Amino acid sequence: MTEKLTTLVFKLNISRAAYLQYYRGRARSVVVISEDGRTVSFPANVLRRFLSHEGIQGKYVMHYDEHNRFAGIERIAEGKCR
Repeated sequence: MTEKLTTLVFKLNISRAAYLQYYRGRARSVVVISEDGRTVSFPANVLRRFLSHEGIQGKYVMHYDEHNRFAGIERIAEGKCR
């Protein structure tokens, strides 16, 4: 049985200082509005690997399963959206 994954595309522009609030536990979730208008909340720790000196910027695609469980996230180039 193959699980069907759904995707959500969104942009982020979080400064390093703002993300450190998540890292220090002062905030646990990030809320975004996808390109198609859906609002989603997810644990901030899934973004940790994307943190740079400038913070977290770019376009991302999140994958989740039919039970709305997080399945993965990746940064994508502007021209590679599906």
